[in-house]
Amino acid sequence: MGNGFQFNATSRNLVNPRPLRTTDNKFDETKEAFLLFDANKDGFIDYFEFKVALRALGFNSKKEEVLRLMDQFGTKDGSKIDLNGFQKAVHPMIAALDPIDEYKKAFRLIDENATGIITAANLRRVARELDESISDEEIQAMIDEFDFTNHGGIIEEDFIKIMESAL
Repeated sequence: MGNGFQFNATSRNLVNPRPLRTTDNKFDETKEAFLLFDANKDGFIDYFEFKVALRALGFNSKKEEVLRLMDQFGTKDGSKIDLNGFQKAVHPMIAALDPIDEYKKAFRLIDENATGIITAANLRRVARELDESISDEEIQAMIDEFDFTNHGGIIEEDFIKIMESAL
């Protein structure tokens, strides 16, 4: 779950995107979120669990929207929602995401100091957070490979090109 990017240890590419469309991976992610928040494992989540699951998937839905989705896709009384209803509610939301906006969000997560450039230090931090062992030489090679505009790092425009070309 999460930020729209993943580390691919085989290719050593920190900017290998997870598709943001409603793919099998995203379906799996919604199922994972549902199962995580089905605290009592009864196959249903209530309003509060649903709201937190939506937030975990990157949606900051207001109370009215959550209640509407529960009423539309949940049990007859609208008090709970099962996995099937959850996925029917969430998949259109995922499909409606603008990939460029998602790439920009991912860029900002990596560029933690808001410098406008993803640096070797940023990639080192991401690798450490993902518990990946990667050498400084490999990180610099990534920067060199993807610094299309010769800024000494990866600017947002370059990052978006990388993400779009990987789909």
